Amino acid sequence: MPSAIPEVARKAAFAVTASAVLLTTACTGQSSSGADDDASKDTTINFWHAWSAPNEVAGVKALIAGFEKVHPNIHVNVVDNMTDDKINQALRTGGDKAPDVISSFTTNNVGKFCSSGALVDLNPFFKKSDIDPQTTFPKPMNEYTQFDGNRCSVPLLGDAYGLYYNKTAFKKAGIAGPPKTWSEFEADAKKLTIAQGDSYKQLGFMPDYHGWESTTEHYFAQFSPTYFDSSGKSSLAEDPAFEAGFKLQKKLVDELGGFQKLEKFRATLGDEWGAKHPFHTGQVAMQLDGEWRLGMAEEAKPKFEIGVAPLPVPDDHAAQYGKGYITGTIAGIAATSKKQNAAWELVKYMTTDTDAVVGFSNAIHNVPSTLAALKSPKLKYDPRFKTFLDIAANPNSTTTPASINGGVYLVTIQQFGYDYESGKVKDLKAGLASTAQQIDTDIAQAK
Repeated sequence: MPSAIPEVARKAAFAVTASAVLLTTACTGQSSSGADDDASKDTTINFWHAWSAPNEVAGVKALIAGFEKVHPNIHVNVVDNMTDDKINQALRTGGDKAPDVISSFTTNNVGKFCSSGALVDLNPFFKKSDIDPQTTFPKPMNEYTQFDGNRCSVPLLGDAYGLYYNKTAFKKAGIAGPPKTWSEFEADAKKLTIAQGDSYKQLGFMPDYHGWESTTEHYFAQFSPTYFDSSGKSSLAEDPAFEAGFKLQKKLVDELGGFQKLEKFRATLGDEWGAKHPFHTGQVAMQLDGEWRLGMAEEAKPKFEIGVAPLPVPDDHAAQYGKGYITGTIAGIAATSKKQNAAWELVKYMTTDTDAVVGFSNAIHNVPSTLAALKSPKLKYDPRFKTFLDIAANPNSTTTPASINGGVYLVTIQQFGYDYESGKVKDLKAGLASTAQQIDTDIAQAK
């Protein structure tokens, strides 16, 4: 399964959003930045990506080899382990060594990439190639790769979030199967919690927003929130989905021992990316996490059987069980590139060729990013991995929308979550209104 590197990079970029990128000319398929090159002639393009683990780098090499076999006249110079900061600097600088094609783990920066013009609008390229993104990519992936109608990026594999559970602990507790609604989840979490002195021998679930992947956006995806209204203003105080999400999480915190007790226990647990992750060790019986966790957990050789299922949904939306939060890697073409047509051939191959997408998914064990690849018989995976394929293909699955200032609004919501779960904020409605106002102010200042 995938190494932890991609999500580490995403989390780092989430905490500190990348600086504003190059302001360039308008993004069009035939722009002054050079989309008049002849892609049939012999040429070399530069591709910068962020993967760094050995199996990932090997997977990228195989992907590029497949492209060069189909396009023998286009040679690709690959540069790996490139962070968004390095990519942004290169996009500002330009030149022969700068990337023509980039790949980023940070979907939160799509709004910046698009609004600044650092990456070209790919809509004209899709139209020229007679490819309809709406019928090619899953709905959430279509959403997080564009901003204000500008499709400056395209999905290049994805991540889907679901529920991991300790089947052995479930059997001991007399629980027949994974919970499908939040009320079932709440009951199971309490039933699976075993006290030990003033701490826990086993905790049913770590609900804290600091609890590895249990972030606000991952929780709220199950409530299908609308983050912004039609005028671009924050809907945090208006959409009841947010209030419901915050209340659900706070109730879990209170019923599983309270914030202080949970935080004290969390401080004794292993980190997210090591073999001592508390789900691996059996200290936590249920875990909200992405598709990569399955392989990492199995590599840790746990003393129990691992189950995988979608995350529960609100009781009044039980029919939507099976959905989840979707994010992933993006690819785009630099506005500074003078070889944009050749660059498009690479982007098109990597992101829309079914066999190429499937092969890359098999190599690095992320979720395929096209609807066709999700159904391909050539996919190789642990049967439990199909849960994530189904979540990615589920039309009710959601993501978080792009913003002009990147993921700042998500950081603001998460910070409010910390204050609310800890009891620092008592009035939820007033807190949501204040947080929404802060989000609107930050976005206005970024324009």
